[in-house]
Amino acid sequence: MTAIDAVLDEAGLTNEAVRSYVKHWAQHTGAERVEVINASDDARLIRESLDAGELLPAGEGRYYSRSHPKDTARSEERTVVATNDPEDKGEYNNWRPASEMRPMLEERMAGKSAGKTMYVVPYVMAPPGSPLQPYATGVELTDTRTVVLHMIRMARVGVQYVNDLADQDYFVRGVHVTGDLDNLGQGTADDQRYFVTIADERTILHYGSSYGGNALLGKIAHGLRQATYDGWASGKFLSEQFLLLGITDKQTGRTYHICGGMPSASGKTNLAMILAPDALGDRYQVHFYGDDIAWLWVDEEDGRVYAINPEFGAFGVAKDTNEATNPTAVEAIAEGTGTIFTNVAYNEQTQDVWWEGKSKQPPADVTGWRDWKGELISERSEAEKDAPWAHPNSRFTTTLANIPNIAPDYENPKGVPVDAIIFGGRTRDREPLIRAITDLAEGVYDGLTLGAEATFAAEGTEGVLRYDPMSMRPFMAYSEGAYAAHWMKIIGAAKDQPVFAHVNWFQRGEDGRFLWPGYRDNLRPLLWLMQLRNGEVTGRQTPVGIVPTKEELQLEGMDDLRPDDLETLLTIDVPRWQQEMAHREQHLSLFRDMPEEIWAAHRRVSDALDAEAK
Repeated sequence: MTAIDAVLDEAGLTNEAVRSYVKHWAQHTGAERVEVINASDDARLIRESLDAGELLPAGEGRYYSRSHPKDTARSEERTVVATNDPEDKGEYNNWRPASEMRPMLEERMAGKSAGKTMYVVPYVMAPPGSPLQPYATGVELTDTRTVVLHMIRMARVGVQYVNDLADQDYFVRGVHVTGDLDNLGQGTADDQRYFVTIADERTILHYGSSYGGNALLGKIAHGLRQATYDGWASGKFLSEQFLLLGITDKQTGRTYHICGGMPSASGKTNLAMILAPDALGDRYQVHFYGDDIAWLWVDEEDGRVYAINPEFGAFGVAKDTNEATNPTAVEAIAEGTGTIFTNVAYNEQTQDVWWEGKSKQPPADVTGWRDWKGELISERSEAEKDAPWAHPNSRFTTTLANIPNIAPDYENPKGVPVDAIIFGGRTRDREPLIRAITDLAEGVYDGLTLGAEATFAAEGTEGVLRYDPMSMRPFMAYSEGAYAAHWMKIIGAAKDQPVFAHVNWFQRGEDGRFLWPGYRDNLRPLLWLMQLRNGEVTGRQTPVGIVPTKEELQLEGMDDLRPDDLETLLTIDVPRWQQEMAHREQHLSLFRDMPEEIWAAHRRVSDALDAEAK
């Protein structure tokens, strides 16, 4: 213990509550040594990781790592929210009693860091000075150096954040112990892994992985699950899996801010990093704030909803990222950015990286190329030759400062005022290009019934969505009915409320082709939404919201868009919607204590559709 005190003294870590927590877990996990981390340690840790073979160089100022082949993604079935109150149990949050989970995790972690360094990573998940900073401060203890390097890219790291706490004991306590990845029984009845957020104790205990959100505790476990609970318990804010972007109209000088949620594979990151289409580029500038998490609250002075991206970096899916789909991301992960790639393909001779969708075809010369498991492509058997080179969940980690269109005020501690909250899922029919919702309860209702088409391999039936409320299905830390009521309370407190909208870039024709080109052209319906909020356009009222008229959309440069496709994109299929409403009723019925305002919104939409059908 005396040795640990000396290490903490030398690091300048003065918070006594943090010091006590570090000592307890160092002893419990059997760590051989303790090291306190600041962001300035990055270069040294990179060198150490390269020397140890934990990282490989991927060109100048970029790095490559492979995770264990059994440790490649988040594992929702092993992810648990625990509290001391059974009322916190929801339909989707895998709730378990804290009295059961804490001792289980403590037992698994006992002695499992023997011979390892325990890295102490003090961090804050907010721009310093933010009104939400008290909820954003945490300390992660991890036994894995590459996890530290990812945390430095994804959060603001340094001892000053815990030393300066007004309440020295109020910080999120995160413990990450990797365990023996060869012998954890991943995916079997004897699976030893558990990723637990004890939300009402502000404690995160993750055992059995060193990959992504399982190990970067500031990101999902704190930034979403814990923060969702804190926002509700405090009554002060929302934490959502939302993108956040800004659109500046250079003609008027006004900037609009839009945030919103989309289920997996519905285009959230590409939208967050969007650039204006060439035909509109002289007038509109789009800025990136965040692609994954937004915290929202109401400013009491001006009565508006504000949002921040609590993260300091982007942890993006590499698959299908290229110059056409996301040129912003390609530039953000260029040489010299300090980017870390995980589980892509790697050429040990040239230090190049590749993933499916980076180019139409993989490199023709396979010399030196190894797949995500580290196996030579050149030695693949005939049966293996078409297997992916990169893991489908391969990633890049880069700081926000590397993103070329990062907003100039992305570190503003006050955040930015929110003009619109959008939802969007991948659906081939029914959902038009955009429909705006001006009623608060109907907007929250729309988010709660958000979904995307189930893939063929999923449990869904064709035409039935896999519902993902607010795109928060895996991240809600308390019951869905209370969650809906909290949304109504927070957004309802705003004097100047955002407009809601639902977007869909994925409508298909009978021949299977996409009707809307997507990507940069997705800015166009968002511009219409801002004009609607300003009263510059009126749209057409439908039973499910306000839809643009053809004349109101800015379609300059879209010469290939067929008039009949545009007609379909802006049409409401009433019989199909009536079918959907029955599914929505079943979905909402899963949740206890759903506010009456949400059920009333459901009935209003359903009645309006029935009236339209007559």
